[in-house]
Amino acid sequence: QVQLVESGGGLVQAGGSLRLSCAASGRTFSSTDMGWFRQAPGKEREFVGGFRWLGSSPTYAGPVKGRFTISRANAQNTVYLQMNSLKPEDTAVYYCAAAMTYRDWSPSAMDYWGKGTLVTVSS
Repeated sequence: QVQLVESGGGLVQAGGSLRLSCAASGRTFSSTDMGWFRQAPGKEREFVGGFRWLGSSPTYAGPVKGRFTISRANAQNTVYLQMNSLKPEDTAVYYCAAAMTYRDWSPSAMDYWGKGTLVTVSS
């Protein structure tokens, strides 16, 4: 079992920064692949970035590449999403997700989800 809890969302101005956290619990966490997704009202859920724990580098979606960074800390029981140069189009509910075995970074490939945290970027 893997449990995920996101935090750190809020209201920021365009051009600002925000750091999201995903706290994970469960015996298999260290061998679980983690990713961030986001969904705005009326839009499809989309992949933001993902990190495979063993033997790979983070992967980022085109719209956030160069602005967002995924990292891990606290003995790999917490993952972060550092968001810089935020734009109004980044406004969405951000979700942390986990896959027990990596297939791809589509939402349907994820096995566990957090409840999400809202990020609002004003002009």
